[in-house]
Amino acid sequence: MKNPYLYGYLPLFTILLFSLTFGIYTVGISLDFLTSIGIYSGMREFLTDLELRVLLLIVFTLCFFMLFSALKLIGETIHEVGMLLFSKDNEGETISAARGGYVILFFGSLASAFGIQSLTVLMIILVLTVLIYFVYNMYKMSQFLTMSGTVGLLIYEVLFWSIFITLIIYVVLKLFNGVLASLPFAN
Repeated sequence: MKNPYLYGYLPLFTILLFSLTFGIYTVGISLDFLTSIGIYSGMREFLTDLELRVLLLIVFTLCFFMLFSALKLIGETIHEVGMLLFSKDNEGETISAARGGYVILFFGSLASAFGIQSLTVLMIILVLTVLIYFVYNMYKMSQFLTMSGTVGLLIYEVLFWSIFITLIIYVVLKLFNGVLASLPFAN
């Protein structure tokens, strides 16, 4: 008998591994930044180098953990709303069928350990992992959907994420422009 909760721990480990690898990369960047603006030597009066690195790692890993957890929550909610709209599954078979995709995300998070030194490599691994998971998930869901339901789910999810990412980029650029406009030397 196969346990339906076999893959239940994989999302947590995936988020932890991605958070840790992005956190390690960010610690290196932040230490370079703190050194360049002259704060690092002052911080070293209170903390040793190891303590400072561990403190920054905990803070950045926690921040990335919250970000990836929020994205997972949004992604699963949007996917399940899409399944509500387009699926004819009344038994809940589609939920257990898609859980095998957690293995893809887990191996992608393991692969991110090889890209700790480069943000580009980390981002490529993250995006590639999510795209492979998305294709796998759509393939698994298509077994429970009609052709029009599959196309509708695909359009729904792509449209939502496009609007969501565009909105986030717009808000960040507006905020950035507002901060630049408020600087005294910008006039």
